[in-house]
Amino acid sequence: MREILEAVADGELSPTEAEGELKGYARTAAGRFDAAREGRSGVPEAVLAEGKTAEEVAAMTAGAVETTGHALVTRAGADDVAACRGRLAETHPDAELRRDDRARTLVVHADYEPPDLAATVTVVTAGTSDAAAAGEAAVVAEEMGATVDVVEDVGVAGLTRLLDRLESLRAADVLVVAAGREGALPTVVAGLVDVPLIGLPVSNGYGHGGSGEAALAGMLQSCTPITTVNIDAGFVAGAQAGLVARAVADARSE
Repeated sequence: MREILEAVADGELSPTEAEGELKGYARTAAGRFDAAREGRSGVPEAVLAEGKTAEEVAAMTAGAVETTGHALVTRAGADDVAACRGRLAETHPDAELRRDDRARTLVVHADYEPPDLAATVTVVTAGTSDAAAAGEAAVVAEEMGATVDVVEDVGVAGLTRLLDRLESLRAADVLVVAAGREGALPTVVAGLVDVPLIGLPVSNGYGHGGSGEAALAGMLQSCTPITTVNIDAGFVAGAQAGLVARAVADARSE
């Protein structure tokens, strides 16, 4: 503790950074940021923009960058991104910002060296309508250090599209497979590969069950072994895939 206090006195640590070191979290104008989550669980703390004002998102993002050197913002709209850019231009002008409009994510790297795992996460979509949730998963897995490959538009309505990409799917260390409608793709893929598979149901379709419920139910009832996350839960799918990738990388290094 004394070293932290001396670092604050010498100007080497800000009060926010010191609070993060001492308590594991840092207070911002929008609430507390769990600065210790990544070290504790292996999954980076994300700022969920949905339900927050743009100013609150910017405050939380700046707090994340100040305490951990990086930030991951999910479900971010254009106003949120603009507010973050404005705030970080003042507090961390050299920070690198990477925006994915489709996935609605914002990644910020300042004084941060991202991990580099010797493992591959392949994110698969049944169709273009699944790209937003799948993109969120890909961003999270990449931020956790995995190499991320993307295989798009291989839904079961045209099975030859899937069979054409089967070799690359079998080469992955873990798969995230996103599908809406009846959610059949993860079940089919799991019967053809020998790697862990995370099913990501997506809220697209028609009529009864068309908001992702049918896809979720189909994946939960899969006769092939898969793990299923909630509807549109790209962050959770990506985090789970990242943890599997980390375990694979650790095993390879032994």
